[in-house]
Amino acid sequence: MESANTNRAPARVEVGEACGEWFVRIVADDEELTRSFDLESFALSYAEGQRIRLGLSEFKRR
Repeated sequence: MESANTNRAPARVEVGEACGEWFVRIVADDEELTRSFDLESFALSYAEGQRIRLGLSEFKRR
């Protein structure tokens, strides 16, 4: 019997800026979560923590 979901998107963490606000997007286990931050340093720190939690080697800056 096949697994129920074999086409899961790979986990990833992305950081981007729009209109002076910083966003961190986390995709894992077929779920997506976006957090916003006023300061770039806070966004990067959060992204780094999520990268470590998910066992990724890097996160993408957009």
